[in-house]
Amino acid sequence: MSRICVFAGSNPGVRPEFVQAARELGQELANRGIGLVYGGGRLGLMGAIADATLAADGEVIGVMPRGLFQREVAHEYLTKLYTVNSMHERKALMADLADAFIALPGGFGTFDELFEITTWAQIGIHTKPIGLLDVAQFFLPLLALIEHASQEGFINPFHTQLLLHYQTPAALLDALASYTPPPLQSKWTELPPQR
Repeated sequence: MSRICVFAGSNPGVRPEFVQAARELGQELANRGIGLVYGGGRLGLMGAIADATLAADGEVIGVMPRGLFQREVAHEYLTKLYTVNSMHERKALMADLADAFIALPGGFGTFDELFEITTWAQIGIHTKPIGLLDVAQFFLPLLALIEHASQEGFINPFHTQLLLHYQTPAALLDALASYTPPPLQSKWTELPPQR
C-alpha cells in the first residue's frame, strides 16, 4: 500500500482519545512510508491526522470541493491539495488515489464516505480493504446495526466481513496490509430466503 484514504470528523469529538488516535495513526502511516489521502481540512480529527503525518515527514494529499473551502477551512501545508467541483468528485478522487480506506470517528460525512466505499466493495467496483479504527468502541453501535441489518435479510452475512475493525492503528494497518479480497458474490441471489 502506498496511500490510505482516511475518513474522519471535522470536529475533535468529546473524548481526548479520538484526537490521540488520529495523531497515532498519522505517525504510524508516515513511519511505514504510507501516504495519507483525506478531505483536506485543518480542523478536528481531519486536522489532527494531517498534522501528525506531516510532522513525521509523511505525504499528505487533501481533496476538497471549492464550495467547502470557507466552511471546512482548508489545510495550508499539505503535500498536495486537489480542488474539485463537488462532493461526488471528492469521493471519487480520494478513492482513486488510495489503496485502502480507514474510518476514524466522525459524523454524517464520515458515515456517508464509509458506507459509499463499502457499497462499492459490496458490488465489486473495488477490492480495496476497508477498516474502522474503533477508538473507545465508537463503532460498536454501527457494527451492531450492520449485524442487525444482516439478520433481517438486508445485508448478506458474507458482506458483513468487508469492514475490518481494530482498536489500535498498528493492528489495523497490519490487517489492511495482509487483506485478501473475498471472491465477488451476488448480493441479490445469495441473501437468505425471505420469511
